[in-house]
Amino acid sequence: MEAEKKETDNTQNRSTLVPENRNDAYIDVAFMENDLEAWGDFYPSMGQGSQLNSAYIDSLLKKLNIVYGIRREEIINAALTCNKERRIMRKVLLARGDAPVNEVLEYIQINPLLGQNNLSIEPGQTANSGIPDKNARVDYRTVSPFIIVKKDQALAKQKSHKPGKDGKNVHGGTLPHGVIRPEGVKGGENTRMEGRFLLSNINGQMVEEKKVVSVRESLTIKGPVGYKTGNIIFPGDVVIEGPVSDGFKIYSGGSITIKQTFDVTDAVAKGDLNVAGGIIGRGRALVKVGGGLNTKFIENCRVACRKNITVDTEIINSNVFTLERIEMGDKGRIVGGEIYAVHGIRAGWLGKRSGKASRIHCGIDFTLQQEKEKNNNILRILAAKLERLRLLLQDPGAEGEKRARMESLLRRLEDEQRKASAAVADIMGRLHTDDNAVVEVSGEIAPGTLIEICQVALFVTEPLKKVRIRLDKESGRLISDSL
Repeated sequence: MEAEKKETDNTQNRSTLVPENRNDAYIDVAFMENDLEAWGDFYPSMGQGSQLNSAYIDSLLKKLNIVYGIRREEIINAALTCNKERRIMRKVLLARGDAPVNEVLEYIQINPLLGQNNLSIEPGQTANSGIPDKNARVDYRTVSPFIIVKKDQALAKQKSHKPGKDGKNVHGGTLPHGVIRPEGVKGGENTRMEGRFLLSNINGQMVEEKKVVSVRESLTIKGPVGYKTGNIIFPGDVVIEGPVSDGFKIYSGGSITIKQTFDVTDAVAKGDLNVAGGIIGRGRALVKVGGGLNTKFIENCRVACRKNITVDTEIINSNVFTLERIEMGDKGRIVGGEIYAVHGIRAGWLGKRSGKASRIHCGIDFTLQQEKEKNNNILRILAAKLERLRLLLQDPGAEGEKRARMESLLRRLEDEQRKASAAVADIMGRLHTDDNAVVEVSGEIAPGTLIEICQVALFVTEPLKKVRIRLDKESGRLISDSL
């Protein structure tokens, strides 16, 4: 006679057939969850007890209804080892069924490659899988937490429906498959579906809120710009509500609005730049604006702007360029630096009696002025080369192939000289853009200030108060009218 013994816990069911002779060998069987697997612990005989044999194993499998996925070879090998070495063989796989394969409904999955930051690594260093090695020197200012996408870029992909499949346990019973409903996303503002892909309609920042993917035309930074944000490079408008730390760059394909003081290192705005505080450059900063500029003050930086520049209080030790006007009002003061404003300036004060002299240039296009200076530098270099080459050609030893090469070079340099001279002549014909430009000062122009309109200069030696400086075309000189 054989008695059946069962033991149950939360994770598995245990069963065995214990022989009447307690010295006989036996197998303790554990069924895993859903009876997908059956595992056995093989116990050897003691004393004169019977060893494991095929009859006992077959009887055990039949009694426990193990009929599918039987690992007979593993069972036999474990039984032989248990009998021969008289030791317990634990966790022997007796049978394994087929696990069910869950059905997966279709859903839209975000592109996993979006938002991967590229770290700037200095030359000579290496990176593996985008992660720099321990010796790499990384500029973390180039690491951005924002996901910036381009027009027509794939934001997400629709994953296809995957059918499910029922499984089978070791008793031959069916294990029904489940249904997985992944929490996908859907398209929001400025997105569209094309085929199986969710695409962006614009250049901008991709955001996901409540499983809705949208692309924003503007980027708003609630706090400061620093290592948490990295450099800001964005195709649309940028709004920064906190301060900008020194050393961080701001590039915008639209306008830039900064609601505090701007500690600028390098800033480029295709549209307008609006700074509620002032702009501090620390002497090395460069600001380029494709539209207009409005700020409280400008200090120690270089600013180039296509449209009007409006400054409330001061422009201090800065080089400022605009293709239109500088408007400062009655309290506005320009101290030091060099100012280029095609259509003129209106300010309260120019220069400072005890401070650095200011130089004001109006009526000329500063872009053409820079191009003229570039060509003049080329002409100076060419003149020096030509002079040296002509001296070499006077040497009696310069004959044959050597002389032919020098003469060919001479002709080429003379041709470059003619082209540069023609470019300067053309620029000079277009340089004077507005001979009606005026400099209006409601306060005082300090001695030492230089004012030019269409390259006609006035050097101020005595204080001028409440005046308008303009070009008198008949006399070809600058005159001052009282305001």
